[in-house]
Amino acid sequence: MNQIGRAQSRREWLLSDAPQTRRQARLGAFYQGWLTFRGNKLAMLGLIVLVGLIGMAILAPWIAPQSPFAQDLAGRLQPPSADHWLGTDALGRDILSRLIYGSRITLFIVGTVALIAPIMGLFIGTVAGFAGGWVDQVLMRITDIFLAFPKLILALAFVAALGPSIGNAVLALALTAWPPYARLARAETLTIRHADFIAAARLQGAGPLRLLIKHIWPLCISSLIVRVALDMAGIILSAAGLGFLGLGAQPPMPEWGAMISDGRTYILDFWWVAAMPGIAIFIVSMAFNLLGDGLRDVLDPKGAKE
Repeated sequence: MNQIGRAQSRREWLLSDAPQTRRQARLGAFYQGWLTFRGNKLAMLGLIVLVGLIGMAILAPWIAPQSPFAQDLAGRLQPPSADHWLGTDALGRDILSRLIYGSRITLFIVGTVALIAPIMGLFIGTVAGFAGGWVDQVLMRITDIFLAFPKLILALAFVAALGPSIGNAVLALALTAWPPYARLARAETLTIRHADFIAAARLQGAGPLRLLIKHIWPLCISSLIVRVALDMAGIILSAAGLGFLGLGAQPPMPEWGAMISDGRTYILDFWWVAAMPGIAIFIVSMAFNLLGDGLRDVLDPKGAKE
């Protein structure tokens, strides 16, 4: 009974309409956001899938039934069975093991692009919106040039110039993914740069850099987080497209797009070679979309209602 009462009092403290400290206010806002997110069953499903993907990537050496590089030509193109749950590919490699290790590459690509592109877009967009004038014109015209090309085509051009590798593929995806974030950050900055709290901070002696970092960036981050979560599926598909064309991770790396490319020759007779990595890409992409919808409900409730 004491534990129940303690938990109930803690809940009431978090949901208080009149928080006494800044810490209470922040924890209360986080808890209310979690309750909203938890109420979205599909978003929770997406979160569970992504947590499982992260756990699979971390525990890959222990849960993979075989080495992703071990070849067995005598057992090539075997259908799903008790020995090979998802079958084997043209070199006799276990597809399940390659999918498990391939999750590491997927998370590396998603994580790296999610760190580089939004930060670039946030900086360029807020500087353009806050400075205005010729700075805004120059930065936005550069952004328009990047937006004029299809993302995958531009990424192909970058990788073709830099050379095929997973590092260059990640760099190409990051360089082509930042313009939408810059547009979003600029729009947010334009709506708040003349706000009273910005004028008050400027009167107190805050310079442009401090205004950007302390007052404008925190108000743009929530929208960027939602956009990043919704864009992750597109990033995964673009990375798989580069791998499919042989411009991403190079053999024998178990990258999901490259696995589909290897199996396209046998897709009519040995469907599982290409279908299994395709299903994995579909599941992870759907999970990111569901997670993004849930985060939008929490971080941008007005936009979600519209």
